[in-house]
Amino acid sequence: MAAATSYTLLASWFGYPNSNRHFLKPPAATATLIRFWRRRASASAMTAAGGVAGGRELAVEEAEELRRCLAPERLEVLEEMEPWVEAHALPLLKPADAAWQPSDMVPDAAALGADGFHAACVELRERAAAVPDEQLVCLVGNMVTEEALPTYQSVVNRFESARDVSGADGTAWARWIRGWSAEENRHGDVLSRYMYLSGRLDMRQVERTVHRLISSGMAMHAPSSPYHGFIYVAFQERATAISHGNTARNVLAHGDAVLARICGAIAADEKRHEAAYTRVVEKLLEAEPDTTLRALAYMMRRRITMPAALMDDCRDADLFAHYAAAAQQAGVYTASDYRGILEHLIRRWRVDEMEAGLSGEGRRARDYVCALPQKIRRMEEKAQDRAAQMRKKPKSIPFSWIFDRPVDVFLT
Repeated sequence: MAAATSYTLLASWFGYPNSNRHFLKPPAATATLIRFWRRRASASAMTAAGGVAGGRELAVEEAEELRRCLAPERLEVLEEMEPWVEAHALPLLKPADAAWQPSDMVPDAAALGADGFHAACVELRERAAAVPDEQLVCLVGNMVTEEALPTYQSVVNRFESARDVSGADGTAWARWIRGWSAEENRHGDVLSRYMYLSGRLDMRQVERTVHRLISSGMAMHAPSSPYHGFIYVAFQERATAISHGNTARNVLAHGDAVLARICGAIAADEKRHEAAYTRVVEKLLEAEPDTTLRALAYMMRRRITMPAALMDDCRDADLFAHYAAAAQQAGVYTASDYRGILEHLIRRWRVDEMEAGLSGEGRRARDYVCALPQKIRRMEEKAQDRAAQMRKKPKSIPFSWIFDRPVDVFLT
């Protein structure tokens, strides 16, 4: 974004801050916002849609979603939730003095002394040597995802009426964003330190991948409204909790208790964060059931893309697809997990029971979301059938993260 236009865009996009509150955009600014989103969505959607016409159709849909969710009465819901966030979300964060830190999880030279540190590192490397390459690939993918935290904080901080305007606001929403980011920051740090000490990975390639991912950003394929955004983050927090939890169990089975402890601690953090974001969406469903359900259906139609989908090591043009295939094969994160998350959220939010306050569009959105798990299950079954047919023909994929050692995966 050019410096000369950045302030104008931000002003029309975010609104105008004053005394830590978020003033609503006048109609002219809203029109500017919608035109901006049409241009933005058109540029990003044309390829996926298969042409200019399809891109324009998606752009209009996205602009309408944004217009609907940024209506004054719907943004007021977020502002009125401030006391609730103070009472129910902020207590889920842990203060720095009480939280685990990376130095608690891996050998610390200052605490152990030279001889103790050397012995601890030798033991860590011995245990890490037993971890299979496919698990290491999944570990790196998880770590790269965690290390793109600057992007995620900036995304959450775009949610209108639930953001940190000045960077040091005292609102409950702003303190949540900063506290959540501070806890998340430890995840990439501790994984990076473990991998560096393990000697199993090409850290320069890993670090380059992190660098490129942060530079590339992420594609949510959704309007930057709080309704869509909190649904996305609730889904992703549960996904990361599952991925790290499965990794913990898998590496423990191979004898690496240190790595299992690290991944288990990260998974526990993600579960607390999931609880907060899931409760936020629950409150939005209570206050604005029609808007929130329609946002949920919109997100599921566009699919919940993984935040690290743009990862790139400058060698493998299909790196994310190959990493995802490895994760499926290793049981770290699977299509069944994706479906299970959706089923869990439908139950948790009682989507199938919702009726009051729904328009015709809202009811159609509810029915679509409730029918989706069964559709995904049928897709899984077809994929499993294809995989069974290809079982004797795995594809050997070299991963630069592990010095180009190949990992056999089944690409369906």
